[in-house]
Amino acid sequence: MTESELAQLATLYHVDGCTQDDLSRQFGISRATVGRLLRRAREEGIVEIRVRPHAIFAADIERQLTERFRIQRALIAVDHKDSDKQRELLAGLVASELDRILLDGSVVAVGMGRNLSCVSEHAMSTTRRECNFVSAIGGSYRGGEAMNADHIARRLAARFGGKSESLYAPALVGDPQVRRALLENDTVRHTLDKARRADVALIGVGDVSVDSNMVRMGWFSAQEISEARRAGTVGDMMGYDFIDIHGRPAPTPMQGRVIGLTRDDLQRIPNVIAVAAETSKVTAILGALRTGTIDTLATTAGNAAAVLQLEAAMNSAR
Repeated sequence: MTESELAQLATLYHVDGCTQDDLSRQFGISRATVGRLLRRAREEGIVEIRVRPHAIFAADIERQLTERFRIQRALIAVDHKDSDKQRELLAGLVASELDRILLDGSVVAVGMGRNLSCVSEHAMSTTRRECNFVSAIGGSYRGGEAMNADHIARRLAARFGGKSESLYAPALVGDPQVRRALLENDTVRHTLDKARRADVALIGVGDVSVDSNMVRMGWFSAQEISEARRAGTVGDMMGYDFIDIHGRPAPTPMQGRVIGLTRDDLQRIPNVIAVAAETSKVTAILGALRTGTIDTLATTAGNAAAVLQLEAAMNSAR
């Protein structure tokens, strides 16, 4: 079946309300084949199903988040027990938000991580724009496409229109002098300067655990992570700024080793969208919100409620 025929079949089922039996007769195929084709339409992005929380619940929790942390917006996904499905549900909301706010000439600073990669995979738009998606952090061969801003920026450009720009530098270096030299390099400085002038920044919020992506990629050892946790580190923003639960820079030697935008850079960008789907990131989300750099938080209903409860408990304990 061609892509146009697949789109026609999916439209008849999802929009016009035809049953699988109707489609079986109309296309002269078995009902089982109809089911397989509908799954294929979802897998290939022809059909995209997005589930939102109840409007009243979502509005209430968004109001609480915006009032308490003085952010502009909250995107709240329904909870799902499967982590991959959870990431997809949240990614769909973020992709819709980008489709809503991006204009011709928009510049988007792009971070790294599985959540952002998932956003790029689920982005769909019928409106082509002349946007510029700029890598806001260097790359790492150990992370694969999902963990590289370069690949994410390219995919976003392909989905929304416009161009992408790579940051030709490693994400992580071990020597502070090497980092300073790279930041002074003309090519690196040119790209980071463009990212600093972005209208939107798309970043992830990371947790600090021995099972984190940073450990799996070999950026930091399990021992370094454990020491960072004992020193009060709860997470990171975009793989760069390690923070404590109060949103302050965490006192850990892991700081200052990444080539990318800093917290000060993010604070000057009008709309920083932070994406975190995992239930392990509640304390990291709270710390990130307290930095004052986030304008739009994208997370799950369960995470949002837990963050508000944790914030209230910490305030009452003072």
